[in-house]
Amino acid sequence: MTTTTTIHRATSALAKLFGPWVREVDRGTLRADALAGLLGAVLVLPQAIAFAALLGLPPSYGLATAVLPCIVAALAGSSRHVMSGPTNANSLALAAMLAPLAAMGSPAYIQLVLLVTLLVGALQLAVGALRLGALAHFISPAALRGFTGGAALLIALHSLKDLLGVAVPAGGSTAATLAALAQHLPQANPAALVVGLLTIAAALAARRAWPRSPHLLLGMVAGMLAAAALAWGVRAWPAVELVGVVPQAWPRWQPPEIHWSHLPSLAGSALALTVIALGQSYSIAKVLSQRSGQYVDVNREFVGQGLSNLAGGLFSCFVSCGSLNRSLPNLEGGARTPLASVFSALWLLALVGVSAALLAAIPMAAVAGLLLVVAWSLLDVPRWRRLHALSRREFGIALATLVATLAVPLALAIGFGTLLSLADFLWRTARPAMRTMGFDSRESGRHLVIADDNPRALPECPQLKLLRMEGSVYFGATQHVAERLHELRAAPAPQEHLLVMAKSMNFVDVAGDELWRDELRLRRAAGGDLYFHRPRPPVLALWQRSGFVDEIGRDHIFPDKRTAIATIVPKLDAGICARCTVKLFDECPR
Repeated sequence: MTTTTTIHRATSALAKLFGPWVREVDRGTLRADALAGLLGAVLVLPQAIAFAALLGLPPSYGLATAVLPCIVAALAGSSRHVMSGPTNANSLALAAMLAPLAAMGSPAYIQLVLLVTLLVGALQLAVGALRLGALAHFISPAALRGFTGGAALLIALHSLKDLLGVAVPAGGSTAATLAALAQHLPQANPAALVVGLLTIAAALAARRAWPRSPHLLLGMVAGMLAAAALAWGVRAWPAVELVGVVPQAWPRWQPPEIHWSHLPSLAGSALALTVIALGQSYSIAKVLSQRSGQYVDVNREFVGQGLSNLAGGLFSCFVSCGSLNRSLPNLEGGARTPLASVFSALWLLALVGVSAALLAAIPMAAVAGLLLVVAWSLLDVPRWRRLHALSRREFGIALATLVATLAVPLALAIGFGTLLSLADFLWRTARPAMRTMGFDSRESGRHLVIADDNPRALPECPQLKLLRMEGSVYFGATQHVAERLHELRAAPAPQEHLLVMAKSMNFVDVAGDELWRDELRLRRAAGGDLYFHRPRPPVLALWQRSGFVDEIGRDHIFPDKRTAIATIVPKLDAGICARCTVKLFDECPR
């Protein structure tokens, strides 16, 4: 066996295990992923420490959560760009759920954190393994656009405190954060503002001059140099806040002590966190896939998230999920494969172990500047304009989801947007179009046209109504359809025969079947009849099972319009036909 064959077989085996991206790994992708990973490590460093503090844990737990879960989720998941780890939402939710059960930071509290992380991982793994991830496909593009825009504004909002160099309590609501920023605005640190703005300018300039450059990383370097220059040359300004002392980041083997009596009380918390974490991770994966064109296997993504939390619960980590303010910079920073997340974790370990002093000198204002660049890119104003031009209804759903993202937890916001989208879908499908058809010419070979609001349409036949049904006749739509049919029968001069052109009637359920049975009985009782043109195979199958085909008669269901009209016209009242001046059909007596 040659070396080339061995390498090919090994690559094929790895591609089956991790995904097709393995075949694309080369020197260029490794370089791009390493640079993107370095940016991810720099961004996660202060966040990991801050989110662990929000949860009431030592900083080492936050850093460990940025290492092991990040690697496992990247290699076991589906998305190339989602970077998992500690997040603000998970930290706040977990702290709120566990604080009543044990003192924050106590050994008992840490055990509960690890146990809930294990439970969340098991639930996420079950969702993916049972292939229940298809439920996530009900998140509409409009809801996703609103979620993305709201998340961008949240990233920008929570970055302003570091850009301004003011002390604003973390974890507050949008309104509370805005109020605190306004209150502390007079105390803004000019040095922090200068560093942040220079970071933004350098990142944007690098992207414009060299589109494929690691522009965010270059912006970070510019921010560090600016902070050092200001500290040396402008002593009148307050010092810029730095990341500060960095603890060790190695995950430690720390399986929780499982007390079965705790499981019932923790099950609800684990389920809620599972929904929050999966909702965030999938939404982020979908946002990134829209920007990169990559296909995301939602069930595999959930399996990856589950395995990452199972591993994290055993190695001194708390609940992790995809992070938007690290995943988007990962994509923007040039990441090509999931190895960028692996590099991020390895860079973090290396930097903490070797360059702790250099990391401690990173200005928080520079981190804030980079997040503002990312937030602006994520907001994507041209897409909002396009959505507004295409559909005001979907624009409204997106805007409502954006507002919800600012007002409520992220998982609830995406759920709210999804419910709005489903409600809009039900409203539209509950009112299927029923269009009157006719002719606008008496020439041979003429085609049917929509007669509603058509000034060129010829008068209708006084006995036969031609009606095109567009949409499904299901339980939610039967009331609308029944009202329209009643209006036709209650007209001053009703057309007693009805030919329904059912080619676009996609679906009929039991309620729809009953509606057409009622219509058949009413029309026959009035001396008329009901006919169908080209009902779809699933509709016919239901009618055959229900007996409606036998009730209406197979000779009332036609394969084409010409046969239908040629069969029905001779059945019309000959006396009315004799007096009729419309003579709409070729079969009408002259």
